[in-house]
Amino acid sequence: MSAVTLLLLGWSLGARVGDEPDRAPTVGADAATTTKATDLLRSGTAFIDQTSFRVDADIASQVTTVAHADNINKRADTTISALGRVVEIRMIDDEVYLKTDMDLPGVGHEWMRLDPARVPADFAVSFAPGRNDPGGSARLINAIVTARADGPHVTGTIDLTRVGAGTGINFRAGPDGFPDGARSNAFSATLDADGRLVSFAIPAANGMPDATLRYSDFGAPVSVARPQGAVAAPDALYPQLGLGG
Repeated sequence: MSAVTLLLLGWSLGARVGDEPDRAPTVGADAATTTKATDLLRSGTAFIDQTSFRVDADIASQVTTVAHADNINKRADTTISALGRVVEIRMIDDEVYLKTDMDLPGVGHEWMRLDPARVPADFAVSFAPGRNDPGGSARLINAIVTARADGPHVTGTIDLTRVGAGTGINFRAGPDGFPDGARSNAFSATLDADGRLVSFAIPAANGMPDATLRYSDFGAPVSVARPQGAVAAPDALYPQLGLGG
């Protein structure tokens, strides 16, 4: 897993080369059962536009994300750490700021003010309803293949090749593509007593890394300071915000 990719609001780890694919357990769920379970998970993310929250994401204990978002009051911050490098993002109203200690060609290490219109479409830097979830839960839910709910717990299989790029957890193919088993990887999710999604876990299998997503601190104040002395992001930054090598 030598390639760790910078994304605007997330990182991805590729499939490991040479691993024997481990078949994930298959959940016996008919279409109606799966639809009911995925609808439960989708309704469990309604809080994104209703209250403030915290996101913690982890990929293979190598990439971690901590974010706070208050979409009602248009405030958000995200800190991504990977292999000793850090990316920070702050969002205030219609302003987006980014700072990184990565050595990107043509890009400095100071705070930069981004033009949201030039950011790749997959990475929503907007407080529009349903658009700003640093955890990217919708992409995970949309990739579910089978699912069954047992009270507040949902288990099933997910097609990691369909998760795609975006905020939060990302997966990308190795040099030989995705292992076959990546299309039926196990997952588990949990809702709290108020029906909110609080965890989504994908165990390591089929040559793919493990990943966990957690939501907490519902309703807690989110205070984001506008960086002093921020400069306009250089043209060289924008092509590097998508998936790279």
